[in-house]
Amino acid sequence: MIARHEMPTEGAAMLVSQSFRAGVPVLTSDRVTLRAPRLEDFDSYAQIVCTDRGIYIDGPYSREDGWFDFLSLSSGWMLHGHGGWAVEETATGKLAGFVCLGLEPGDREIELGYLFLEWAEGKGFAFEAATKARDYAWDKLKLKTLVSYVDRRNVRSIVLTKRLGGFDDTPTDFPAGSIMFRHLPPEARA
Repeated sequence: MIARHEMPTEGAAMLVSQSFRAGVPVLTSDRVTLRAPRLEDFDSYAQIVCTDRGIYIDGPYSREDGWFDFLSLSSGWMLHGHGGWAVEETATGKLAGFVCLGLEPGDREIELGYLFLEWAEGKGFAFEAATKARDYAWDKLKLKTLVSYVDRRNVRSIVLTKRLGGFDDTPTDFPAGSIMFRHLPPEARA
């Protein structure tokens, strides 16, 4: 049985929800489309964070904790002017994962983060989606830096973060199990 908070509220409330989602920028490439998260995306989000796939983000979470994390991903747009996107394969519209410019409790700076479903791994979707989000941060939000917080055991994420141009900038007082990668805009890399 689906919990009430995972179901839409019909009528005028749905129109309010749609108007908020309409304010989230849609970023598209040949292979991926980044769009606002929707209520129906939560089950896929839970397939990542509430299973063994969530071990690198201090999971697996309970479904309730996964819900609060999903709310954080989604609400950043309203509170900070940046947040999370659901990532679809452009050709099919199939949900591949999530990418964000996020701030969660404990974050020191705005994070470029990504979580992808198992079927989408190894296909370049995460790199392409994270590149679109990172470039949006530089071009539209005019951010001067981003970071990615990565678990030291997550080799795939470390490789991806380095491919995105991130470099290890871990502070000495950072938790031992994590690396803080820094991303700089093109003009700062010279």
